Amino acid sequence: MSKLFELISQSADGKQRAGVLHIGGKDIPTPVFMPVGTQGSVKSIDSSSLIKTGTKIILGNSYHIYLRAGIEVLKEFGGLKNLMKWNGSMLTDSGGYQVFSLKDLRKLSEEGVEFRSHIDGSKHFFSPEKVIEIQRFIGTDIMMPLDECTHYPSQLIEAKKSMELTLRWAERSKQALESSLPMYENEQFLFAIGQGSMFPELRRICMKNLVDMDFDGYAIGGLSVGEPLEMMYEMTDVCTDLMPELKPRYLMGVGTPANILESISLGIDMFDCVLPTRNARNGQLFTTKGKINIKNAKYKFEKNVIDENLQNGVSDYYSLSYLRHLFICGEILGLMMATFHNIAFYQWLMKTAREKILTNEFRQWKDIFLQNYSEID
Repeated sequence: MSKLFELISQSADGKQRAGVLHIGGKDIPTPVFMPVGTQGSVKSIDSSSLIKTGTKIILGNSYHIYLRAGIEVLKEFGGLKNLMKWNGSMLTDSGGYQVFSLKDLRKLSEEGVEFRSHIDGSKHFFSPEKVIEIQRFIGTDIMMPLDECTHYPSQLIEAKKSMELTLRWAERSKQALESSLPMYENEQFLFAIGQGSMFPELRRICMKNLVDMDFDGYAIGGLSVGEPLEMMYEMTDVCTDLMPELKPRYLMGVGTPANILESISLGIDMFDCVLPTRNARNGQLFTTKGKINIKNAKYKFEKNVIDENLQNGVSDYYSLSYLRHLFICGEILGLMMATFHNIAFYQWLMKTAREKILTNEFRQWKDIFLQNYSEID
């Protein structure tokens, strides 16, 4: 198996790192943000535009792709990336979060999870082995194993039981990958997901066991589920202390620009979140100077461009007034432009953070950026 991750630099005054993911002959600088394309589509933006934002890797979801488009369509097209004409890289979640969020539609057991489709009520069963098989058909570059995420708050006994099930499923997932045949030519990597709720000792036990199993990368799951920010950062810090230095570290489902920068300082390399696309559709823009609500009347006559610091042909070309006009009129183009801009901002944030790590200026830059990153409205 080829080397997935190369560590380029680690700060002398903290845990922040700059590296490169090597996937299918493509180099992806880290830290990296992955826009969420749950159903084979990053909402309100097409694949060619995603490339223009600087995006090199996106996230898909095995649960949703299994239900629609379905395995037969994936077979016909040779995988999800061919179906959606995406030439970049892809990581797919296992459906474990749906086990968490759709609790009224599922039954959990040692063998896996039986659930009713949220689309038509039909019954399906996901085992760790089945999830690996689905991701083989999807043709993703990085697979995530089936896991169980606990709610917040949870009791110690509940979190321990869930963490131990996640460990057993992780081992079965690794065995399933090793014993199965690839569907397509691309090399596929498997990450592990650490659980343990908000109990540091459970987090340590889980991560130590996963590291012993020797996965290609390591993720932190079960955070950003309603816990205080300080607790999220504490659990992240606990986990990154135990993650191998020469393998990628992924914090799942996080988050705001502040969340991401603070987590980079704790040693995280990879992020995903629906925030930039979801907020864009609601008219909230992330800019290099702060957040704005484009629907506000103050932008009705504003001739300044959306963000002159982002050189991408959208942010530095169209006026705030025009974008507001599109939203007020309910034009779909407004959603598309706002989505493009927000994703471009997140990619700028990752690129700039990496540059500052390489010049050993990250901590100072982060503190100044977050201090100035205030609401414009």
